[in-house]
Amino acid sequence: MTKIAKKPDDPIKISKRAVDAIKAPDRRKWLWDREMKGFGIALRPTGVHSYVFNYRDRHGTQRNITIAKVGAITPEEARDKAKEHQRTVQDGRSPLAEKRAAKTAMTVGELLDAYLASERFSKKAATTRGVDRGRIEAHLRPLLGHYVLESITPSDIEDAHRKIVAGKTAKTEKSGKKRGRIRVRGGDGTARMAIRLFRAILSWAKTTKVLPAGVSSDIAASVDVGRDGRRNLILDDPAAYARLWKVLDRLTDPDGVKEGETLLQPAAADAIRVIALTGSRRSEITGLRWSHVDLKAGTLTLPLDEHKTGRKTGEARVIGLPTLASAIIARQPPGKSGDLVFRPSRGGARLDLSARWRDIRAAAELPEGIGLHGLRHSLASHMAMSGSEAAEIMAALGHRDITTSQKYVHWARDQRQKLAEKAAAGIVAAVSAVQGGEVIDMKNERA
Repeated sequence: MTKIAKKPDDPIKISKRAVDAIKAPDRRKWLWDREMKGFGIALRPTGVHSYVFNYRDRHGTQRNITIAKVGAITPEEARDKAKEHQRTVQDGRSPLAEKRAAKTAMTVGELLDAYLASERFSKKAATTRGVDRGRIEAHLRPLLGHYVLESITPSDIEDAHRKIVAGKTAKTEKSGKKRGRIRVRGGDGTARMAIRLFRAILSWAKTTKVLPAGVSSDIAASVDVGRDGRRNLILDDPAAYARLWKVLDRLTDPDGVKEGETLLQPAAADAIRVIALTGSRRSEITGLRWSHVDLKAGTLTLPLDEHKTGRKTGEARVIGLPTLASAIIARQPPGKSGDLVFRPSRGGARLDLSARWRDIRAAAELPEGIGLHGLRHSLASHMAMSGSEAAEIMAALGHRDITTSQKYVHWARDQRQKLAEKAAAGIVAAVSAVQGGEVIDMKNERA
């Protein structure tokens, strides 16, 4: 049977029965546990009592750390916390000093705030800022914001990555505009880009000395986020484009939609067509405004603050329009200079092209896994296969660095080699048949 103290100062075994028997004193007093030195309860006249742990630090100074309010946790849980503090003291550390340091330590959320207020962020294109802010507020802050930077581990970041992939942060909410909706999706691509952004923020924080001393900027480097889609995953023949156009036509026709399908907004279908014809980025077309369009010149001119590489190149991006792309843009409902060219008909700030792309891709029998960005890769790849040089691809697609364009040229050369090998194999087979199955070794013949 637990002995209840006759006086608050008498040591007892702190248990549930003892805690239930506590009465508020007329002044602040202490109730100490008789089995564990330093573990006790601070008794207050208000009736709000707290579990505490009392100890001496390595300098011999007596310290007192609050564990939790009585009632918030059980006496057994409080005792376990006290034992943790006891081990900390035995290691030569001070639980109270570490608790105070944790309160002033920078959290991931505070780091994200610093990045959003930084010059680096403000210099990004408006579309890029919107994407970054979306990834931060929808994924990084909810999953990682509460962590103290000094205590976060790669496994914490891996866990956040898994949750984004699984759609734990996915949601749909009102945008503030009439009938507008903001859809947050998960998945591999979303998770990959969110963690890459976090890596970039850590790198920025290290360079600008925002990152606290002792915190590594590489804590997310070991997290496996997978790989982007391959550049050779493209629409490799005109028939694929024909199927895509046919599906877009059918899905925008009320009489063409099959059972189980939903109508596609005409503006969304046309935006996808223009992306395929120009190799533009999705954000460049969904954010296209009439002030950017010059149909007489056959060009789109994006100001330097409204395309991905503008801030870094210091130049506007000029996109050449094939005749068909000009015709598609010309048939859009007219608007004022600042209005979007491709406007959603069901509310919302901008078109959400990714919402239907998977269904469109399947219906058109396009390569499994190819995304909207794959249409951009497709145009660059066809340019390279047709003999365009890296500088031409760089100008057409608005690459910041020519090495990015050069990759398509290298890929095209590899493809040409494979085509040559395939053609040669056919020739060799034909010659072999004529010669009764004997295959000529050209190297030995030349020798």
